[in-house]
Amino acid sequence: MACIAGISLAIALSGCSKLRPKPPAQYVYVIAKQTFLRDRVAAVSNRTGTVENGDKLQILEHGRRFVKVQTAKGEQGWIDEKAVATQEIFDQFETLKQQHSKDPVVASAVVRDEVYMHSKPGRDTDRFYRLAEGEKLKLMARATLPKPIPPGMRPAKPATPAKADAATPPPPPEPPAMEDWWLVRDSKGDTGWLLSRMMDVDAPDSLTRYSEGQRMVGAYILTTVHDPEAEQENKDIPEYVTVLSPYKAGLPYDFDQVRVFTWNTKKHRYETGHRERNIEGYLPVEVKMAADPYGKSPTATTPAPTFSYRVLSDEAGPVIPDPITGAIVPGKTVPKTYRLEGNLVRRVLPPGTQAPGEAHPEPVSEKKKAAKAAKAAKGKKH
Repeated sequence: MACIAGISLAIALSGCSKLRPKPPAQYVYVIAKQTFLRDRVAAVSNRTGTVENGDKLQILEHGRRFVKVQTAKGEQGWIDEKAVATQEIFDQFETLKQQHSKDPVVASAVVRDEVYMHSKPGRDTDRFYRLAEGEKLKLMARATLPKPIPPGMRPAKPATPAKADAATPPPPPEPPAMEDWWLVRDSKGDTGWLLSRMMDVDAPDSLTRYSEGQRMVGAYILTTVHDPEAEQENKDIPEYVTVLSPYKAGLPYDFDQVRVFTWNTKKHRYETGHRERNIEGYLPVEVKMAADPYGKSPTATTPAPTFSYRVLSDEAGPVIPDPITGAIVPGKTVPKTYRLEGNLVRRVLPPGTQAPGEAHPEPVSEKKKAAKAAKAAKGKKH
């Protein structure tokens, strides 16, 4: 009887184990550019498979610093935990992708070297997707944060004069070094944050040679001009509006200069058709074909290349980046619209109105103010 009871208990326990649900499968994702799976965790081991960045791996067993995984092809082996991201990190990037799938693109860029996308602005944030050199990017938003201080280094103290006067207040501390980050989307649609100095604006060399020590933030095609004698293989030469800024991170604006490049069909080269300096401009730059709603000349009703952007109003206060997210949100802004008519660029303003006041990074002299007012008045007559 005891034997029968034991057998019955064993059958009952066996039945319970079959009814018990299996734990849900756990996954990790490859961070490394490429790595191998190995048959054991040892100094000498055999390769059992190859995995690449973004590959999804099912966890079979946890070790001390390694995990045993299985690929979608059924290959099994051990991989270092440092070479994979958790499901939580993967979900962060998927959420980022979904949240910003319809965000407007403000500029295009090219990756300068192999680099990782981050889930948030900052070097210490989670990273996952690895971008190859030359990858094309779509830029959506900029953030600026203090540059982290390397371990063991202290921030520089302001210099004190040799003969300090008790009544003289000490000099203010130096502002922290900043670095810019961009929310980007790659050619696969993957989305993340990238350090700005790891990419360059996607613009032809024929334009960047005229940057004059400035950083080109964006380059946008206005129209094309046919030049049968041009050296380029494509004789339809694009004309551009570009926006530029100093090579300095942490600026409270996206660009401080606008420059239009028109094509001279006689000299077969680019020339400056319009330039505006000392502004606090913000992306995006919108380009379209449009008529001048306020123009009275016969050409005003004809659609022409038109571009618009926003600058900070002189009624707005200082723009301070968010200390947590690094987001730059300006106060009151002034919209500015221009039309390209042939090789001339003209501002579009309602008749009888004056251009609203604008903020400037550098003070504007009274002489320049008078010249600008005279130019605006001359433009109204036309």
